[in-house]
Order: sequence, then C-alpha cells, then structure tokens
Amino acid sequence: MRITVKAPGSCGELAQGTIAGRNFLITCPIDLYSEVTVKPCEGTASLSVGNKVMSAIEKTLHYLQITDNFYVNLRSELPIGKGMASSSADISATCQSIALSTGKILSPDEIADIALSIEPTDGIFYPGIVLFDHIQGHIRQYLGNAIPMYLAIFDVGGEIDTLYFNQRNDLEKLNQAKELQVQEAMNLIVKGLTTNDLSLLGKGATLSALANQKILFKPYLEEMISISLSWGAVGVNIAHSGTVVGVLFPPNQLQHCSPCIEEINRHCNGVKFLRIVKFISGGLMKQEGDSNEWNQCF
Repeated sequence: MRITVKAPGSCGELAQGTIAGRNFLITCPIDLYSEVTVKPCEGTASLSVGNKVMSAIEKTLHYLQITDNFYVNLRSELPIGKGMASSSADISATCQSIALSTGKILSPDEIADIALSIEPTDGIFYPGIVLFDHIQGHIRQYLGNAIPMYLAIFDVGGEIDTLYFNQRNDLEKLNQAKELQVQEAMNLIVKGLTTNDLSLLGKGATLSALANQKILFKPYLEEMISISLSWGAVGVNIAHSGTVVGVLFPPNQLQHCSPCIEEINRHCNGVKFLRIVKFISGGLMKQEGDSNEWNQCF
C-alpha cells in the first residue's frame, strides 16, 4: 500500500543553547513540509533521495528487521542549509513512511533515536512544542501546543551545514558563556506557552537570538528587532545554526506585517524576505492508499 508522511519544517528555534552543559532547543514548527511517499516494489528499490534520507531508510529497515524493497519519493517545501529543519523533516518522514508501509508505526522517541544516529536533529516530529536535546536526545519534554502566531521569515544569506557547525571546537565554551541568558529565555518561552502569553514567548525568543550573536552573527539583527517591535511584532527568533530570522506577529497585528517587511528591506541591505508562515504544533501526518485525507501519526 502507498503511504505518504509529511513532517513540518521550522523557522529556526524559539531558543537554543546549553543548560548545565546539556544541549537543548525549543522547537518552532511551521506550516511548510517535507513529504515522503513509499510503496513496496518488486526487484531493485527505486530511490530518488540524498545520502541522509538513504541512511534513514537503511537504519529504519535494520531497526524493524525488514528486507523489503521500496519505491521512495521525497518532495519538500524547505530550503537546505538555512536552519529550517529540512533534513530533520526529510529523515523523520522517511522513517515513519517506511514503518507504516510494513504495517508498523514508530514512536517519536524511536524516530529521534534513528535521526540522532545520522546527525543533530530538530524535534519537529514530536507533537506540540518540545524541549529537545538535538545532539544526544537526553531531553525530550512536551511544553504545550502552539499559540496562534505568524512569522515573517527573512534570510540573512549564506548556507550552514548543521553537522559541521555542531563540531566546532569553540562551541561548548561559547554556549557556556551564554547559559544565564539562555536559561532566562527558556523560562520566558515556557511560561508563554503554558499561559498562552505571546509577549513572553517573543521576549524569550528575542533574548535567545541576541545571546547567539557571538556564536553565529546575524547582520542587522538589532535593527530588525527594533523595526519589528515598532510594527506590533512581539519579537524575533532565529535559526541558531542557520541563516533565517523570524519576525513574530500576533494574529491581531498581521495587517502591519507588510509595512514591517518593507521597512526591513529598505534598512537591512542583503537581508531577503522569504515568506509568511504559521507557527504550528509539531508532529507527523499520514495519507494511506488512495485517500487524500491527512491523519496524525500519533
């Protein structure tokens, strides 16, 4: 039977860093997706995928002790190397689609274990918004569901390889230096999520973004924050190991999004507006057989 699984991407993270030396991020899922379609095939497997997805296929088959051959097709709305969880979405959707096509289902923790064996991983495949150790998986904590919010995504330019970024020799020391700010940012975001207070979430995300400047500098970040706040945004978030910046708008301020984008474009040379997206709860969705209906995987 044909199975399609889609996983959301992200606009970076709401926060990221270390606390007491332990890595974590807070997920920021959005309504852009990677979709993986799988169906059994006779003979040689038909695969139109890259190395990371190929590794996910092999590891999932080994984990489930399956030797079947599959046709696998990947479609993605997510750009590569920008910090929008493109690889995490590809890998998680692949793992689950392979499992479902054999009548099995993987839990988010099982998917995390497979994904983390390939590379540092975003937790966008977990339902809701989660606190997640993207390096070793020691922390996997549900924080709540997404609050209604829109993000205007900008790209400051360049491309970052997540694997190489997390192998930097100075990363541990730099993360340690910003732990106090990151702890405060996390507390604000968690309180914002649990009390549905978007202003607290925005303050926390902005604090984490500024604290990350010594690790991965984003030009015009302070100017973008100032402009965004003047147009009714609650703050900004970033891809801490990528190139995107999200301007966080409450639904009742969305009419100010266009003039905010125009002002950032005028004052921040080289910063490119990409699109407006919704902040959503994470998790995987599936289509089975010829159905066009999407259902949650867990």
